[in-house]
Amino acid sequence: MITPNSRIKSKLRELWLRSRERGEALKREQYTCQQCNVKQSKAKGKEQKIEVHHMEGILNWDELIEQVRKHLLCDPSKLEVLCPDCHNKTKKIKGGV
Repeated sequence: MITPNSRIKSKLRELWLRSRERGEALKREQYTCQQCNVKQSKAKGKEQKIEVHHMEGILNWDELIEQVRKHLLCDPSKLEVLCPDCHNKTKKIKGGV
């Protein structure tokens, strides 16, 4: 059984929405649209959302999910279970996580 693509995409989006990088961009621009200068508002009846846009774009979602699947959510046959000490030793030798 594998993790569905929809769940991977949802978790990546959640990570982005809670990221420090996104938060820093919002603070830097004082929660104001850089094109029309509208400010974010949560006031009842005057709600205005502000979004953070990747100017250089992001990878195609399918490609991004494929990389997550290849390197993180790989086939269980490519995984081993280790105690923390052995895991740390292995990471130092192989230079991995």
